[in-house]
Parts: sequence; C-alpha cells; structure tokens
Amino acid sequence: MGYDIPEPYVWDESFKVFYDKLDEEHKGLFKGLFDVAGDKASAGKLAHLVGAVDAHFKNEESMMQAKSYADFPTHKQAHEAFLSKIKGLKAPVDDATVHFAKDWLVTHIKGTDFKYKGKL
Repeated sequence: MGYDIPEPYVWDESFKVFYDKLDEEHKGLFKGLFDVAGDKASAGKLAHLVGAVDAHFKNEESMMQAKSYADFPTHKQAHEAFLSKIKGLKAPVDDATVHFAKDWLVTHIKGTDFKYKGKL
C-alpha cells in the first residue's frame, strides 16, 4: 500500500504513534531528510541524518524489547536494511535516493510503526 509523501516534507499529525519520544524523533528524521533534500551535496547534513536514524532505531527497538513486542524481529530487519543503505551513501546524494528515503520513512511509519501503537 502506498502512502502520500508530504510536500513540503515535514512531519504532521497523521504520523503520530502516540509515544512522545518516538514522535519527537520521527519529527527529527523528517527534518534531517528535508535538510538533505535541500542540500544534497552536504556531507554534514547526510551524516546528521544517518546519526539521527541510528539513534532513533536504537530507542524504538529498546522500547519494543522492553515490552516483548511480537513483531520485533521483522521490524529490526527493516531498520537494519534501511540503515545499511543510508550508511553507504556519500554526498552528493541523487534525487532517486532522496525519493527512496522519503518514501521509506513515510511507509515505515504508517505501515509498520503504526502496528505498535498501544503496545509499547
């Protein structure tokens, strides 16, 4: 199922998972990706995004483990695949990569993260 990529690329209430820490981190991921999209040649902005994604995934995964979230292994695999891809990027990034990352984040939050609402 496809989800619309917001334009401009900013977090909005439709992405709420109702865990304040995770919602704040998701906002930061949107901001980081927005910044990379606006300056595709910036290695610093890319590095900031990768760091934010890595930290967020660790926090989200620790919350899942603390509650023995049943879908944890599959969710962690999705995180690892995405993180592996973006850790391998070098500036400048191309438009197709930016689109992929934007689409992945939207789809991951609405299609995967929403499954843990009320369970963490």
